[in-house]
Amino acid sequence: MDLMSALSLGELALSFSRVPLFPVFDLSYFIVSIIYLKYEPGAVELSRRHPVASWLCAMLHCFGSYILADLLLGEPIIDYFSNSSSILLASGVWYLIFFCPLDLFYKCVCFLPVKLIFVAMKEVVRVRKIAVGIHHAHHHYHHGWFIMIATGWVKGSGVALLSNLEQLLRGVWKPETNEILHMSFPTKASLYGAVLFTLQQTRWLPVSKASLIFIFTMFMVSCKVFLTATHSHSSPFDVLEGYICPVLFGATWGGDHHHDNHGAAHGLGLGSQHPGLPAKAKEELGEGSRKKKTKKAD
Repeated sequence: MDLMSALSLGELALSFSRVPLFPVFDLSYFIVSIIYLKYEPGAVELSRRHPVASWLCAMLHCFGSYILADLLLGEPIIDYFSNSSSILLASGVWYLIFFCPLDLFYKCVCFLPVKLIFVAMKEVVRVRKIAVGIHHAHHHYHHGWFIMIATGWVKGSGVALLSNLEQLLRGVWKPETNEILHMSFPTKASLYGAVLFTLQQTRWLPVSKASLIFIFTMFMVSCKVFLTATHSHSSPFDVLEGYICPVLFGATWGGDHHHDNHGAAHGLGLGSQHPGLPAKAKEELGEGSRKKKTKKAD
């Protein structure tokens, strides 16, 4: 009975790994990616005033991972744009989300039960991209573990890693939002997944690729659907990182913020004495103090 269940699970995983992504899963990936673009402040106004820039941002959200992976491997970064079917499909989604009358399409795909289905299907694409990226890097660098991990990582989270470039296309510059400084759950999961798939590709992990794709996809789908349904921005890895980071690095992930604030308090006398005042009030207070000292000196 156990043998039969193992065989059936293996067959299920193999069949799942062979499911074509285009067009249904890719469509879901494009929908969710461009929905997140519309969430960005000023994205709707940009689409009205500068539709070409808005379209470029949408294409970066949909194909940024391919562009970044090609850049790492020294291949033409515009190569994926030869896939006209995907470009047209993503462009159609962009147009419907931003310009559909009465926002009907946007309201339909953002209806939570429908959105959760699209989110789950997007994670299927993400995991498949990680596996394909590592296989592609292994073809060029058989013993390049770090290259394989980096390629799989950017394949899974390239859009987030290019967020600052996408902001520049929208005329926004926020370097403090760098994804490497503030990793989201998909970015962390893509990194950990890239390590697992690299171990599998180099035969250090005794499991078939189809089974790993199936198991990791179920993990990603479960976590992302739960986080989306509960509107949570936390990460399932936070608890584990809370125990490991103090041991390995001597501090928690947020330890550097305390150090920065502590240094700022010492560097700014007014800020330390009046922490609750805004910048303008601090300047006025400083000006008043200087005037008083001048009067005393006179």
